[in-house]
Amino acid sequence: MANPETTAGDLIRAIDLALAGKWDEAHAIAQRHEGEKAADWLHAVLHKIEGDVDNSRYWYRRTSHGYEDYDDANAELAAVRASLGG
Repeated sequence: MANPETTAGDLIRAIDLALAGKWDEAHAIAQRHEGEKAADWLHAVLHKIEGDVDNSRYWYRRTSHGYEDYDDANAELAAVRASLGG
């Protein structure tokens, strides 16, 4: 099992990368932590940003969040960050 502090740090880095427009790098980090709640939520948001609605909805189904919960991707990324304590 992954170290929760390492996972949170990695996901916060992925959020920073996503906000900087580095989608591929952010996506790679989210994929490494697949199965972790926050990582799956982040994965969903990243696909929403990418415009891949079907893939995004798949990842949302793995979380307690919904595709329509946030209109603004940056606000949702901030919510993911807050859930990580960052």
